[in-house]
Amino acid sequence: MTLKRPARHKTGSIRTTVQSKIKGRYLLYLPPEYRGSRRRWPLVLFLHGAGERGSNLEKIKAHGPPHLVEQGESFPFILLSPQCPDDRWWSIPFLDALLKEIAGQYRVDVSRIYVTGLSMGGFAAWELAITYPKRFAAIAPICGGGQPFLVHKIKHLPVWAFHGGRDPIVPVRKSREMVAHLQAAGGNVRFTVYPDAEHDVWTETYRNPEFWEWLLAQKKQGRRIHAK
Repeated sequence: MTLKRPARHKTGSIRTTVQSKIKGRYLLYLPPEYRGSRRRWPLVLFLHGAGERGSNLEKIKAHGPPHLVEQGESFPFILLSPQCPDDRWWSIPFLDALLKEIAGQYRVDVSRIYVTGLSMGGFAAWELAITYPKRFAAIAPICGGGQPFLVHKIKHLPVWAFHGGRDPIVPVRKSREMVAHLQAAGGNVRFTVYPDAEHDVWTETYRNPEFWEWLLAQKKQGRRIHAK
């Protein structure tokens, strides 16, 4: 019997440019004092969950900061709330392009750009920060998760993560893994678990003044400022 020699691998490489057209819509909230001042304003990017995908912008107003705006809440920052199309996941290149466009068109304080999101948006908040680790002053993912082995890239970034202890949709271990790896890397991270809560922990989180005070106190390059 003749034994065949095992096949040997050949090595190769490729360098290419992949381009795609991405279209998306968004809601934009400006503080009441925006038009009467020349100051630059913090910007909060809010990423909704899977249930608000589509082409009807009214759906974004169901939860989170856009919902609070509809109820009459006044925020001291620019609020950018894009919508993810049906049957899609958040596109990180789209969010990057959107942030660049808004920062170029409006008076945005680029040292105070934040991202927060819930569920699918919580996953995207982690991913966006890891992809562009120098873009944000702080992030706040709610009931999200991601790739723990990459989270060391944002060890310099203030993070406050939230999750329900009895979440039946996104297990709390998803956030625990991200937080544990970030802590191991020496990261600046806070983690709040609502022990008896299920998936919706964003309602309580976004209504908590302490959350907004913490978020707006963060500034890039490790400098903290007083929330206004």
